Amino acid sequence: MTPPRLLLLGADGQVGWELRRSLLPLGTVLPMTRAQADLSDLTGLKALLDRERPDVVVNAAAYTAVDKAETEPELAQRINADAPQGLADYAARTGAWLVHYSTDYVFDGTKPAPYTESDAPKPQSVYGRSKLAGEQAIAASGCRHLMLRTSWVFAARGGNFAKTMLRLAAERDSLRVVADQIGAPTSAELIADTTALMLHRLQSDAALAQRASGLYHLTAQGSTSWHGYAQFVIHQALERGLVLRCAPGAVQPTATADYPLPAPRPANSRLDCGKLQSTFGLTLPPWPIQVQRLIDELPNHERPL
Repeated sequence: MTPPRLLLLGADGQVGWELRRSLLPLGTVLPMTRAQADLSDLTGLKALLDRERPDVVVNAAAYTAVDKAETEPELAQRINADAPQGLADYAARTGAWLVHYSTDYVFDGTKPAPYTESDAPKPQSVYGRSKLAGEQAIAASGCRHLMLRTSWVFAARGGNFAKTMLRLAAERDSLRVVADQIGAPTSAELIADTTALMLHRLQSDAALAQRASGLYHLTAQGSTSWHGYAQFVIHQALERGLVLRCAPGAVQPTATADYPLPAPRPANSRLDCGKLQSTFGLTLPPWPIQVQRLIDELPNHERPL
C-alpha cells in the first residue's frame, strides 16, 4: 500500500517545525517553508497542490502579525482566508483531508467562561476577522477537514513570551505585565503531537473518519494571566539555578488599558477542549508542564547568566 502524502505548509514556523517531526510516522511528509510555498501567491499555491497531489494538507502557515494586520488588511485576508479557500477547494475536489489552525482572536473575549466551538465568533481585529473568514471558507467548501483553534502558542525555537520574560528578568529588578487577559499557554510541540495523533486515528478508524470532520479547540488545560505566566516562568527558572535580578514577587500586575496596541486582544482566551478530547479519546496536559519543558530545554546560550 502506498503511504499517504502529507503536504506541510509553513514548515519553518513554530508549529510547522514541530510538525516536521510529529507527522513522519504517518506517511511521506513534504515540508514547504514560506520561501517554497508563499500563501500570498494563490496561483503558485494551486500549482503546488496540482503537482504534488497530497492526500493530506496541513496548513501551519498564516499571517500572524496581529498589530501590523491593521494596516495590511488585504495581505492578511489573502493569506488567512483566500489561501485556505484554495486549499479547501483542492481538498473538496480530490477527497484529501485539510488540517488548518485558527485562533482565539475570532472571539471578542467578553464571555466569562471558556469558549466552545458552538459559541458565535465576534472578532475585534483585522487579524481575527481574516482568520474567521478562513474558517468559514473551509467549512463552506464541504471538504474533509480538521480546523484547530489554539491560543498563546510558544516553542523553544524562535522568540516567545517566556523567553522574553527570562531575558528581561535578568536585566531588571522589576517587571510590569498585563494581568487582565487570561488564556492557556500552549506549546507548538503539544499542537503538533495532538495533530499527528488525530490524523493517525482518522487513518486507522474509518467510522471516526466519517464523523470527525469539523472544528475543534486545542489548547493546554488550565489557564493563567500573562502576569501569572511571567511569575511562573521566573519561579521555575530560579528553581533551576538561573541567575535573575527580578523575583516572582517583583512582577507587578498592570491593565491592558495601560499598554494600548493597534489591535485589541481578547480578555478571555480560554477555549473549551472537551469536544476534541471526547471525539479522539485524548487527554490534553496542563499548561505548566509544557512551560517547564521549555525552560529545561533552553540551550545554554539562551539562558540568563
